[in-house]
Amino acid sequence: MNLCDRTIKNLIKTGELVIKPYKEENVQPSSIDLRLGEGFLVPDYHSVEKITLDDNLILRKYEGDKIIIPPKHFILGTTLEYLEIPGKLYGSLEGKSTIGRKGLFVYTAGHVNSGFKGNLTLEFFNAGDIMFELKSGIEICQLILNYLDDIPDNLYNGRYQCQSGVTGNK
Repeated sequence: MNLCDRTIKNLIKTGELVIKPYKEENVQPSSIDLRLGEGFLVPDYHSVEKITLDDNLILRKYEGDKIIIPPKHFILGTTLEYLEIPGKLYGSLEGKSTIGRKGLFVYTAGHVNSGFKGNLTLEFFNAGDIMFELKSGIEICQLILNYLDDIPDNLYNGRYQCQSGVTGNK
């Protein structure tokens, strides 16, 4: 069952759900908008000829609060918000339709497990034929929260737990 605005605000107010920094006006009827943080990771395609699922992609850190994504290019970014998802909830992330309609695909791993703590890494692909500029602080995706039928025996404690800022593949 998706959580409504009133429930999201109440969970944040009681401290059960942590979203920092929090802007109440970012709470939508059935989601909360998350903003783009600073810093990006850009693939270094010149260092490899091909990549397999077993390989780590070589990424260059790009500091700053804005970046231009060339056509048909992929980069990683991060949410401004730090999250702590309680055991009774899980989340899913969706890109904002306003951005997708301009040709920028915002993808995330999609699923945010119960017990996750940290910033979320976002994947961007410019599907258009012109440069696309991103600036930190813009509303970039929406977090949809759902209740589980029970608290899991094992909360998330994977390789991306407590990640801070943009994080490449591990």
